[in-house]
Order: sequence, then structure tokens, then C-alpha cells
Amino acid sequence: MDGLFGLKQLLLTFLIFVPIERLFAARPQKIFRHGLLTDMAFLFLNGWLVLVGQLAIIAAAILVNQSVLPSAVKQTINDLPYLVQVPLVIVIGDLGVYWAHRTLHVVPAMWHIHAVHHAVEELDWLAAVHQHPLDLIVMKAGSLFPLFALGFSAEAIGTYFLVYYWQAYLVHANVRLNYGPLRYVLVSPEFHHWHHSSEIEARDKNYAGIFSFYDLLFGSVYLPTGQKPKTFGVDNPMPTNYLALLAYPFVTWYRSMDATIRRAPGVQGDEREVQKTLIDDARLRRPPLDLSR
Repeated sequence: MDGLFGLKQLLLTFLIFVPIERLFAARPQKIFRHGLLTDMAFLFLNGWLVLVGQLAIIAAAILVNQSVLPSAVKQTINDLPYLVQVPLVIVIGDLGVYWAHRTLHVVPAMWHIHAVHHAVEELDWLAAVHQHPLDLIVMKAGSLFPLFALGFSAEAIGTYFLVYYWQAYLVHANVRLNYGPLRYVLVSPEFHHWHHSSEIEARDKNYAGIFSFYDLLFGSVYLPTGQKPKTFGVDNPMPTNYLALLAYPFVTWYRSMDATIRRAPGVQGDEREVQKTLIDDARLRRPPLDLSR
């Protein structure tokens, strides 16, 4: 996103969510909290980095649509009216988000990318933009690739974008909102706040972005009645500035690879340093989710 669009987005969401958070705060928290400037850097600078990946995803999806997808399927989807396409696009897109998000948690190397987002310890609406560009590209691949590959209209996909961006800000917002009987149908701020909780019981849960029934269906829901998350963040210290957070997964991968190489038979090195690196790397990992549950 360019700077002007980022500024408009910041002003619009500020005017909407700051008053809501003041009126219905889930936790006492300052508007100008710790890490706010870093989040603004993510908002203004991430767009250009993500754009290249997003264009590659769309190009690959269109190629699949043109060369692989049967003509009958393309025609059927093309004939669907806009008001039918939109709910289908949202349901399919969020299913893709669910599995992309789950992958970012389950695969240790991917977690080092996603840990940047979970590093936020004071959750509010602007925490939605605190994501590594690679994280955003993976999530967009999960949602956009199937939508463009199936040939849904640009208007329907654009509507999904609007819904998704609104939802992203809402579920991170510091508000008391649980949706009552719809809590297992739609993702609420309460639902997503548990996803960000650093408490052991809540880890690797609540992956969906819009429809919480996906987590119910795939056995990853965590939504205890009458409780609310107390702490957010990850176990290990994380960088606090934008450039260091961009470098974080690459540095972590390098350290892990270097320790593995030095650990190999016949490779000389300081054994204590190798062990320290391996221990530190293990601390950066969340326990992988048992997919059999």
C-alpha cells in the first residue's frame, strides 16, 4: 500500500476504533501504548513488500484458472450473480486463511515468521497490522489463490477484502465483545484475543479469521466461558523495531541452521556455544499442534 492510502487507512480506523475502545475496553490500556510507532511502520511500509508476493499469487492462480480448471466449472462460477458469489468467496477465503494460519503455527520454521505478529503484548486495533510481510503473503496465498483460481469476479473478491480488513481490525481491538450464541459461528474479539494469549491452554487455537465454526469443525477451538485472557505475547524476548522484526525469522533460521551444521559429525566448534544456540532456538518454538486431536 502506498503512503497516502496508509495514512487514510490509519485516520479512518483511528476515528472508528479509538472511541469504541474507550467506551467498551476489555482491559485498561493507553491509546499511545508501547510499540505504537512500530505498528505504524508496519502499516506504512509493509504494503510494497507484500505487493510483489500478492501479484505472484494472483498470476499463478489465473494461470491455473486458464489452463487447468474445467470450462464447465469456470462457466458455472462466472454465471453466479454477485450476491451469490460474495458469501461463497468469504466462506472459501476464510477456509484458506484457517489452514494457512494453522500452518504458520504448526511448522516450526513458519512459526518464526508468525511469531512477529504474536510478539504484540498490548492488543488493540492497530496490532492487526503488526505482521511480517512473509506472514501476509502466506495468508494471502491461502485466501486469494483459490478465489482467483476458481474465477470469482473481481467485485466479489474486492468485497471480501473489505470484509476481511474490517474484521482484522475488529478482532484485535481492545473491546468487550463475545457475540453470545453466535460465538461458535463468527469470530469475535474475545475469540481472537484467546488466540493471542500466551497462556499454555490457549496456544495454537482459534485460527479462523471470520467463521469460528472452522475451529469447531477442525478441533482447534478454545473459548472458555466466563474467562478472559490475561497476558499476550511469546515466551522469548523479541525485537521492538521494524527492521529488526523484519530480520528476525532470517536470523533465527540462520542460527538454527548454523548450530545444526556445527553439531554434525566431523565439524569442529565450541560445543557449549552449539548447545546454547540449540536451547535458545528451542525456546523460540511453540509446541507443535497435534493434528490428530
